[in-house]
Amino acid sequence: MNRTTVSLIAATAALAAVTGFASVNAPDGGDDAAKTAKRLPVERTSLLCPEPSTSDLAETSYTAFTPSSEGAGSGGKAELLPAPKVLTDTAKERTKGLKPFLTQKSPGKPVTGEESGAEAPALVGSADGALAPGWTVQQTTTVSAGSGRGVQGANCVAPDTEFWFPGASTAKGRSDYIHLTNPDDSAAVVDVELYGRDGSIKADVGQSIQIQPHSSVPVLLSTLTGKPYTNITMHVAARSGRVAAAVHSSDDKLGGDWLPASTDPAPSLVLPGIPKDATSVRLVAFAPGSDDADLKVRLASPTGAITPAGHETLHVKSGMTAAVDLGDVTRGEAGSLLLTPTEDAVPVVAGLRVTRGKGDKQETAFIPATSAVGARATVADNRAKGSALSLVAPGETGRVKVTASAGSEAGEPVSKTYTVKGGTTLAVDPPVPSGLKGSYALTLETESGGPVHAARMLELPENGIPMFTIQTVPDDRGTVAVPKAEQDLEVLQK
Repeated sequence: MNRTTVSLIAATAALAAVTGFASVNAPDGGDDAAKTAKRLPVERTSLLCPEPSTSDLAETSYTAFTPSSEGAGSGGKAELLPAPKVLTDTAKERTKGLKPFLTQKSPGKPVTGEESGAEAPALVGSADGALAPGWTVQQTTTVSAGSGRGVQGANCVAPDTEFWFPGASTAKGRSDYIHLTNPDDSAAVVDVELYGRDGSIKADVGQSIQIQPHSSVPVLLSTLTGKPYTNITMHVAARSGRVAAAVHSSDDKLGGDWLPASTDPAPSLVLPGIPKDATSVRLVAFAPGSDDADLKVRLASPTGAITPAGHETLHVKSGMTAAVDLGDVTRGEAGSLLLTPTEDAVPVVAGLRVTRGKGDKQETAFIPATSAVGARATVADNRAKGSALSLVAPGETGRVKVTASAGSEAGEPVSKTYTVKGGTTLAVDPPVPSGLKGSYALTLETESGGPVHAARMLELPENGIPMFTIQTVPDDRGTVAVPKAEQDLEVLQK
């Protein structure tokens, strides 16, 4: 092996370790090379939390957690720093001396922080050493009154170069902001593209948006369009650099929440965790490629997969947003939506808007299509009361171990294993740490069988309003595949 090849492999592995979310492609050799790859814990990762609210009534809690990982070693730390909205050269110098908002020093126990009012900033976070693999940060905001009142929950996300948001809106009475946060030392340039039911929506001011280093920029979507659109799909693509993107949605009548990005375009999608008492469910889908998509729509109920009456299929035209109101599709039983191609496999993205309550006591949340739990997945900020877990196996029966961490103030971890029958949704009250004080995290691990997808609902009712938020629980990508050539190099270096 020549020196150039060794350097390339080492650089690729280092990139994966730094991002915490990259995987190393196996060198030429196909399946045999892939089988010799070893999975190791990532050594560094980053997460970004959007500015939580513009309401003076907002109360925001942050919960950071890292599950213990075999082979992760010891040492390291995880911390979150404020990210200014506008960053000048002078401000950039000041960020070097900023006091961390939240610091975590060891895995296995959540660390929490709180912020009040409209001045809470976006946060830029990084974790290394034993704190990096599976590091999770949950941001939960309660707003008691006004537009967007309700519980607004968000998983802080890793920076990337592309995001899809089906289900955004610029309709009257609704205010959707896209929050763009840059974690790096150089400016990022981002394009925001919008697609309605008739195709691309002209949005010239959405092109070449510049986000300064270590800063965050909120953009009101209605300022990008000449007229209101009820259902749109938004595509965020970085021309240079990388960002974290999150959409905050506020409705004058239906409350508000964060609208997470859909998983990458795929022919089959799973949208888990529709509450049993959902009074209205809206499905929004988009086909980003050159072909139309025809999708079979099924609901994975507790007893099996069924087809919603009148909504057996959905036709999604290329480059156009399709939306359908499914009503109270769950009919008193928790469920998950399964989208599969009727014939040709055409990649799509999709999301749900879920409404609970009636009249002036309604509240909404959003469920994006999400990837499976995989090897391990974690969701933070669970409470002794109000947390509910939905598990769905879209194909074969799967078995998942769920571990409740130690409490942020007190409490001992407990675990429970669930078997999810193929084609069904299993809704459970998750395990709670013994002697719990404070909040805790849930870590899911696939033990056997087919893939399982998951979502957590956190309900904090107030004044008769079923305030709630839903977070999907995808694989944390806490490990990275290292090819055997790189393993051999490490041995030689020792």
